[in-house]
Amino acid sequence: MLRLKICGMRLAANIAAVAELQPDYMGFIFYEKSPRLISEVSAELIRYIPAQIKTVGVFVNEDLEKVKEKINTLNLKAVQLHGSESSEYCGALKLSFPAVEVIKAFGIDEDFDFSALEAYLGRIDYFLFDTKTKLHGGSGKTFNWSVLDRYTYTKPYFLSGGIDLEHTAAIKKVNDDRLYALDINSRFETEPGVKDAEKIKEFIKEMNK
Repeated sequence: MLRLKICGMRLAANIAAVAELQPDYMGFIFYEKSPRLISEVSAELIRYIPAQIKTVGVFVNEDLEKVKEKINTLNLKAVQLHGSESSEYCGALKLSFPAVEVIKAFGIDEDFDFSALEAYLGRIDYFLFDTKTKLHGGSGKTFNWSVLDRYTYTKPYFLSGGIDLEHTAAIKKVNDDRLYALDINSRFETEPGVKDAEKIKEFIKEMNK
């Protein structure tokens, strides 16, 4: 069964409401230019989210020591790197925290060179494939999933980029054992960083049919 990651949580009450839906992962953005930047007050809640939900810190070209600090202070279970972080950066992070999942995100378009992923294979746990835009995620736009036919490695991945309720039938038709999880964000919001729990509940229901 596909795992579900809900990303871009920002407000305490909304975090609590979404946690009740028991997604597999919840993502929190620590990128100052993002409209979904989590406040320090709300971030304190991350440590109290039920253990069965993996908490993910999302970073964009952040200083490695600052990422390590967030892992330690918030007890993050996973880190998502959404910038141009090198394979060496990923490897250093994985070496420091072997039990923390490292997810490396890439923006995908028709011209994406999948051979660029090879250097990361032994240094991360998952890839995340998002729509390539000038933004670092949260664009609400999908990419042409057929491009993933050119992905030849065995490393499992998260599928991201504008996933909405209307995509459930198409997702179910994807025949790829490497597809590990779905990452939903902006299409399930009432405003940046505030998720519509009822819409997410409907998405989960449709995916489980």
